[in-house]
Amino acid sequence: MQSACPVCVNAARVRVRCVPCAGHARMFFRQKQSRKKVSAARTFCAAALVFPGLTQYSKVRKTQTEFLTGVYTVDITLQDFERAQQRLNGVLHHTELDLSATFSAMTGGNIYLKYENSQKTGSFKIRGASNKIAALVERGETGAVVASSAGNHAQGVAYAAHRFGIPATIVMPKTAPIAKAKATEGYGATVVLAGDCYDDAYAKAREICEQEHATFLHPYNDPEVIAGQGTLGLEILGDLPTADIIIVPAGGGGLLAGVAACIKQINPRVQVIGVQAEGANAIAQSFHSHSYVQTDSVATIADGIAVKAPGDITVPLIQKYADDVVTVSDRDISEAVLLLMERCKQIVEPAGATPVAAVLKGKVDVKGKNVVCLLSGGNIDVSFIQCIIEQGLVARSRRLRFTVTLLDRPGSLGKLLNDIAALGANILSVEHDRLTAGLNPNEIDVHVSCEVGGKEHGDRVLDQLIQNGYHVKID
Repeated sequence: MQSACPVCVNAARVRVRCVPCAGHARMFFRQKQSRKKVSAARTFCAAALVFPGLTQYSKVRKTQTEFLTGVYTVDITLQDFERAQQRLNGVLHHTELDLSATFSAMTGGNIYLKYENSQKTGSFKIRGASNKIAALVERGETGAVVASSAGNHAQGVAYAAHRFGIPATIVMPKTAPIAKAKATEGYGATVVLAGDCYDDAYAKAREICEQEHATFLHPYNDPEVIAGQGTLGLEILGDLPTADIIIVPAGGGGLLAGVAACIKQINPRVQVIGVQAEGANAIAQSFHSHSYVQTDSVATIADGIAVKAPGDITVPLIQKYADDVVTVSDRDISEAVLLLMERCKQIVEPAGATPVAAVLKGKVDVKGKNVVCLLSGGNIDVSFIQCIIEQGLVARSRRLRFTVTLLDRPGSLGKLLNDIAALGANILSVEHDRLTAGLNPNEIDVHVSCEVGGKEHGDRVLDQLIQNGYHVKID
């Protein structure tokens, strides 16, 4: 047998020639397309198809994927997960799995929270990075490594590389939180900022790899990384053998693919459901269309899962093992982050809060079931927390904004504010406006922003003000 393309070594089904590297690749084709038609076209391996900037042929990937349902598939056995767990023994925390009385009462299910936000480096990403680097060392591959990341994988690689004494260069998008970049440098890695999203950083990282002949550590599209992430499945079932549903954040798909593959090989009864942000939903689209989909752009506050091109290894694994992939809005995510802060005293980044958002918004039927929400990370930019809180308060109807028209005379404003305070609302800001169209010369608009206990409390405040004779307009 001829040697296979190093990228496509585990490909399946139809073997064709990869143009960029001249190796062999096995690819999936649509049943209605004839092999004759396919063979007449130029063919490309997974790397050339999926990842922009990797080869000069990447610009034609859309044409090729018109008749490709998936690029190739790799399976990961239970033994791979167990071996990864052995490598990680003593390296990582066995993070807590805790029943949330608050979320259980709100949803009707038994909602358990897996606090991977308290993991070393603040994220699950250290699992895959550590397993990959440990495997490289076992094989005697101890040269420099390069990675691309929005932040969490960067810290995981930097930590693991430092632990094994291996030089590491991490390429991050310019939009990555400053806190994540500084933390990565703190672990001893060299940080390079490039592009506005993960995919731009990926292209730059591949360029550096070729220049420096280093080993690239993919954040999700690597079997050994996936196996490391999947050790979370072993932990969860070890702590909660009666789990019915496990909800997992998904960006590139490494965590979802790993957890789903691990769980299903132990107990197929357990449902594994992925969750994405609505503005970065390539895996959800891929799952429901039974094909490989990448998006042209991403737009979400959940930077940890803001990925345009999911893995061509991870997508087939998710298709095979996951039960569903749902999406949540940024507003839903903000609400979940706020509730985790208030009720659970946990700092969870937007990506990590997506499972809770999915449960709270009824995207998954959890009534009467033992449900695990995997809180994947807690590396949120401190400067961004206030924005998240503001959005969360609005989503929970905790912020009330309205305008009251008053007679412009001494004491009228003071009386209004006293009446609002007497109703239990916490006044946050007051703004005078004498220039509103339609006002009489002796009138003034007062814009009020206050904090209330929720929608019912807010409605009571407004109703009582109207009963007191105020002219109220909701902003």
